[in-house]
Amino acid sequence: MRSLSLLLTALFATITVQSQVKIGLFAGPQATTARYIVEDNKQSVSNKYGFQLGVNSKIAFDNNLYFAPQVFYSLKGYKATLANHSYPPDATAVDNNITIHTLELAALLQVDLSKQPNHFFLRGGPSLDFQLFGREKFHLLNGDYVSRQMKYGFQEYGHYAANAIAQFGYETASGFTVFANYGFGLTNISNVDGGPNIRHRVLGLSVSQYLLRKK
Repeated sequence: MRSLSLLLTALFATITVQSQVKIGLFAGPQATTARYIVEDNKQSVSNKYGFQLGVNSKIAFDNNLYFAPQVFYSLKGYKATLANHSYPPDATAVDNNITIHTLELAALLQVDLSKQPNHFFLRGGPSLDFQLFGREKFHLLNGDYVSRQMKYGFQEYGHYAANAIAQFGYETASGFTVFANYGFGLTNISNVDGGPNIRHRVLGLSVSQYLLRKK
């Protein structure tokens, strides 16, 4: 994961020096959940609501193709009802309500669907998700209730996750954009051998404004 982060940073710096660049801010609400599997059985999971806030760029690459990296904060989570029990959160947990604060680095490509100043666009690519900290709340079979900070480590939750991101939006001549965002977790956020397989799912809607242009 560290090597991927360094590679993406170096690629961004190289392209930025050589190209026309737009830099802006974006923000918007999102619904988040997870694909949660225990012992090959899919658990019942419902949405939580959060938001994303960050910096985005549009860097000329080739014709209607652009490099469009993003760095952003994302509030994620899920509410799981557990028919199968596993650690984390606990071998006797019957549910789990998770809130995670993350920092995400996305290396996206953008295709403008028209050469007109006002146009639709598609973006897509991988992202590296840094799980900064989080809280989990759950009930046990004996009726006890637990609320605690998430534990990170080799046999706990993982600090890193990889995702695939797809976006569809509209950009105006003034640099204002609105776009829908879907994030699909590619890796498990649990590091526990034999534990649950938990992968993020994110659906959001954001607005953005390019504030700075460099040539």
